[in-house]
Amino acid sequence: MKKILRIGTRDSQLALWQANTVKDLLAAAGIEAELVPVKSEGDLDLVTPLYAMGVEGVFTKTLDAYLLSDKIDIAVHSMKDVPTQLAQGIVQAAVLPRASYKDILVFRSGKERQEQYDKIGTGSIRRKAMLLHRYPDCTVDNLRGNVQTRLQKLQDSDWDGAIFAEAGLSRMNLLPDTYEVLDWMLPAPAQGAIMIVCRSGEEDTFNACHKLDNEVTAICTRIERDFLKTLMGGCSTPISALAQIDGDQIFFEGNICSPDGKELLETSKTFAMHEWQTAGADAAQDLLAKGAGRIVEAIRNK
Repeated sequence: MKKILRIGTRDSQLALWQANTVKDLLAAAGIEAELVPVKSEGDLDLVTPLYAMGVEGVFTKTLDAYLLSDKIDIAVHSMKDVPTQLAQGIVQAAVLPRASYKDILVFRSGKERQEQYDKIGTGSIRRKAMLLHRYPDCTVDNLRGNVQTRLQKLQDSDWDGAIFAEAGLSRMNLLPDTYEVLDWMLPAPAQGAIMIVCRSGEEDTFNACHKLDNEVTAICTRIERDFLKTLMGGCSTPISALAQIDGDQIFFEGNICSPDGKELLETSKTFAMHEWQTAGADAAQDLLAKGAGRIVEAIRNK
């Protein structure tokens, strides 16, 4: 490819880090690219909790519009922000190797790990639901903004701590000295993965990006997103999922939790590698048989 690829990205420092990573990988493959930073709807409204904004793809739809109107050639996303159904005319071109999928609790200065927490900050309905399930008496306050803003809000607050994705802080070299890895909290589907999308039919662009695709990450995130899609969940539904490959087997864990944390339905399944294309949907059917549809319906009717 001789043309300079235009990479669309949100303009937060983490998003720019991700886009620059893709730019460098393309450069190593002999493909020149430039960044086109764009403000998303999710970046403009930093007050409303994400789950209350009522719009799926709040961080991606502006870039979708840029892509479909030929203002950019590809877009780089945190994969967990991407709707399970891509906009018509847009296709997944690559998924980069996954970083940490884990959530961590970053403590406010002077605070440390405790058996019970009184007040925690997060803007995620999934994290809030899981916190309330484990710590029913905990107060969960809304926390929005880019990584640096959220870290500062934590230090200015009266909270014990706030929850972050370990991958984001690690990529920005902002991991604090003390934090708790929340091993009991399953991640959002595709957390820690970076997705590249392009226009359908653009074979040269697709092929250039697809060279960066990591098959293991692509399969695992596909399973997790199929699980989410089958449960008909979105940003307002507390759904967690994690698929991991070991040899010729896939180990999957998933759950759905009521927003108040009172009801948690879980599934854990093992699949053969040749079953990967149906694994996510099969695991979701297991939860639906346990009553997951009732939780989804109750959230929709709120």
